[in-house]
Amino acid sequence: MDVRFYGDTDGLERGISILSRRLGLRIREDGLPVRAERIRENRIEVEKSAEGAVIRYQEKIHFFRALGLLAEGCGEKDRFRAAEVPQFKSDGVMIDVSQNNAVINVKNLERILEMMALMGLNLFLLYAEDGYRVEGEPYFGYMRGRYTRAELEAADDYADALGIEIVPCVQTLAHLIDVLKWERYWEIRDDDDTLLVGEPGTYELIGRILASASAPFRSRRIHIGMDEAFRLGQGEYLLRNGPKPKFNIMNEHLGRVLKITEKLGLKPMIWSDMYFRAASKTGDYYDADVRFSPEMLAGVPKGVQLVYWDYEHQSRETYAAMIARHREFGGAPVFAGGIWCWNGYAVDYDKTFATSEPALEACKEAGVREVIATLWGDGGSESNVYESLLGMQLYAEHGYAEKPDPEKLKKRFRFCTGCRYEDFYRITLLDKLPGMRAQEGWRYTNPSRYLMWQDPLLGLFDKNIEGLGMGRHYAGLEKEFGAGAGRNGEFGFLFRFLQKVASVLSEKSEIGIAVTDAYRNRDEKELKRLAEEVLPDLRRRVEDLRLFHRRLWMETYKPVGWEVLDIRYGGLLARLGTAEDRLRAYLNGETDSLEELGQERLCFGGKPGLTACNLYSRICSASRLSYSTAY
Repeated sequence: MDVRFYGDTDGLERGISILSRRLGLRIREDGLPVRAERIRENRIEVEKSAEGAVIRYQEKIHFFRALGLLAEGCGEKDRFRAAEVPQFKSDGVMIDVSQNNAVINVKNLERILEMMALMGLNLFLLYAEDGYRVEGEPYFGYMRGRYTRAELEAADDYADALGIEIVPCVQTLAHLIDVLKWERYWEIRDDDDTLLVGEPGTYELIGRILASASAPFRSRRIHIGMDEAFRLGQGEYLLRNGPKPKFNIMNEHLGRVLKITEKLGLKPMIWSDMYFRAASKTGDYYDADVRFSPEMLAGVPKGVQLVYWDYEHQSRETYAAMIARHREFGGAPVFAGGIWCWNGYAVDYDKTFATSEPALEACKEAGVREVIATLWGDGGSESNVYESLLGMQLYAEHGYAEKPDPEKLKKRFRFCTGCRYEDFYRITLLDKLPGMRAQEGWRYTNPSRYLMWQDPLLGLFDKNIEGLGMGRHYAGLEKEFGAGAGRNGEFGFLFRFLQKVASVLSEKSEIGIAVTDAYRNRDEKELKRLAEEVLPDLRRRVEDLRLFHRRLWMETYKPVGWEVLDIRYGGLLARLGTAEDRLRAYLNGETDSLEELGQERLCFGGKPGLTACNLYSRICSASRLSYSTAY
């Protein structure tokens, strides 16, 4: 479509150019005249007639969402009018590029920012524990795919053109195991994961962290972390200072860090959980009985915004109560929900929708003005970041309607991404069985991860899945994802990838049960078939998946970090080869027994049925794979 923009377009030119390419718009003098009209009211209006179109907007991001609405409407009608009321001041996503070893390259950061702009999302938090260069600290982010300042500046320029604020999200207390493992930092650690509060060197490092992390960005806001410092004050700090309440230690540390942010002209925010845990008798973040005394609240340093994170609850009342407790600290909290992408190969959209919808409704009712959807990468990041697009669209539609229309959500998702809602939602089934949602109350399970990486001879999860028909389930998904590859536009590659995952799991999920049963039943014919046909075929499928996954990774992320998954695939291939050799040795009489298969199988977690385990080290072996110390 040919278009011509005029009116209040100052500051929009580069963003219009970027999104015109994505939308297939051509800027021509004889094109459809589109008048941009900046207004004071908090609303978006789009009008289209035969003579031209008008976009009325307040903020830059509102213009770009409206531009998408205009392009979408022009493909359907000659005349139309659309109006929306933004529900939040800031609505966006946080993507983890540290815990998951998956550092998104700049090309794909820009691609994500483009879709965010069309959706109307205007806040992007880049969670980087050590994913950026710190001046004078060569070991900070060493061999971890860290961003250069130039890369971050380029991303910020791109985001700004689209009306999106990038806020760096770092850590200044705990979650620093990948930094503190280096000998250079041993003198400033409380334990393997936590900085030593009160040590001068701690604040020298934090000063360099905050200066380096904030320098590439226009925004003066910064998220300084401070969550899940579970052992705060219990390591070296305890030896030096004796026992002290965690609430007091938090206040001491936060006060010192805020002096640094003030000096740098930064506006900090922190995750709120440590204050809630410190005040709870059970240490629970979501303790309904927690109470903050006036003395406790008076001791909390001022000048920091609290971020309330919650990915679990399905009750609007629970969210409302937690928001009210956050307001006791003064100021307006930010809410952070979760797109459940950290389980393995699949995003759990059952869990995402069941927790996000009541949370966002509660935020609107309580007047919370800023919300973010977090994309964490715990456990190795087998899933691809683009699997989370539907969750991003969910947050966007909540951001422009008091109560989103489900059909409009599907339609907007199709327009903004070229993808089908139904296909993306069914990615969930990699970790669920049909009918499980209602029966299990959206319980968290992740068989795509543990059935992929568990050992074929030891089968730590075999007892859990007996009789569930997992192989048949994954064979069905293999066909379904294959069909999805052809109807999801530029993101068809996701479904080709998931098709290969399902292909492996259709055989791998129950291979341990098959091998063990054949051995215990002395079924040499079946053992021979498994050794000569099934296991070699499974190794070919795994290698095919590994190569496709590697190509997808290299296109999406920086290459440093892939070694983690290469090692996992390599270990799986080696163990499948060992299983094949062990069966052959038994069949050839080279060994009298297969001791591995004689071990009693127990349920992981103590109960039958699908369970959850996110730690590769616990999935692949019951033996110690690594030890949690500096070495």
